Amino acid sequence: MKILDFGSLNIDDIYALPHFVRPGETIASTGYAQNAGGKGFNQGVALRKAGCAVSFGGAIGRDGRFLVDYMNELGVDTGCIEELDVPTGHAIIQVDEAGGNCIILFGGANRCISDALIDRALAPMDPGDYVLLQNEINAPERLIEKAYAKGLNVVLNPSPAAPEMKDWPLDKVSLFILNEVEGGDLTGETDPEAILDALLARFPNARIVLTLGEQGSVYADATQRVRQAAFRADAVDTTAAGDTFTGYFLSAVLEGKDVPYALKLASLASSITVSRPGAAKSIPMLDEVLARMEG
Repeated sequence: MKILDFGSLNIDDIYALPHFVRPGETIASTGYAQNAGGKGFNQGVALRKAGCAVSFGGAIGRDGRFLVDYMNELGVDTGCIEELDVPTGHAIIQVDEAGGNCIILFGGANRCISDALIDRALAPMDPGDYVLLQNEINAPERLIEKAYAKGLNVVLNPSPAAPEMKDWPLDKVSLFILNEVEGGDLTGETDPEAILDALLARFPNARIVLTLGEQGSVYADATQRVRQAAFRADAVDTTAAGDTFTGYFLSAVLEGKDVPYALKLASLASSITVSRPGAAKSIPMLDEVLARMEG
C-alpha cells in the first residue's frame, strides 16, 4: 500500500517574540531562524520519520532546493516535485514566549500546481492506496476528484481553513484530520461533540480525527468514538504539532494498527515536537517515540 503526500513546501522565517505583534506596533525579535516547512512538507517528513515509505508531490522555486535535499536525506521519493521559475512558498512565523504561533503565508510555487503534475504524481498509485492533502496549494479540490476517480483513499487535513472548502467534493474524502478551528469552520459548530456530529451527518462514510490541543484528540466514525488524552509537554514551539500528529496517526493506520494505538502514538509524537524549536526538524524519529511509549 502506497501513500502520496501532495502539498506545500515552504521556507519558514521564524521570529521569537515576547508577544504577537499588535496593530501599529514595532517590536524587537529575541531570536530568528530560517527552516524548512509547509504543511505538506512537514506531514511528509512526519510520515517518513514514523517509518512510512512516502512519495511527495509539489513545487518549489530555485530558492527551495534545500527542501528537496532534506527530504531526499530522509528517503522520501521526491520525483514529483517540480522546480518552477517563481519563488518558493514561504511563511513568516511569530512564536511567543508561551510557545504559541501566528503565521503569514505566501503561496509562491505552491499556488502554481498544474494538472500535468497532479496526473504524473497520481499515475503510480493503485486503488486502495492513500493520498494526503492540505490546503496550502492551488488545486486540492482537483486532487480530491482525480484521486477518488482512481479509487484512492483521500485523507484531508483542511488547513488552513477557508470558506471555499464548503464547495469542495468533500464527500469523496475517506479520512478527515482537523482541529477545533477547522472543524468549526466546516460545520459552524464550536463544541467538539457537535462538530463530530455535524461532520458525520454530512459525511456518514468518513472517518474523522479531531484534535483538541491540551484536551487531547477524538476519533469518530459511524460506529465508534475513541478518545485520547494529551501528553504533558513543556511547549517551546507548536508550529509542527498538528503536522506531526497527522503523519504519525496516518502511518499507524497504514501499518494496520488499531485506532487507540494510532491516537496514542500520534499524541506522544506531537508532544515531543512541541518541546523543541522549529518545524520539520523538531519532529521525532519513530525510535524515540516508541522508547517514550514503552518507558
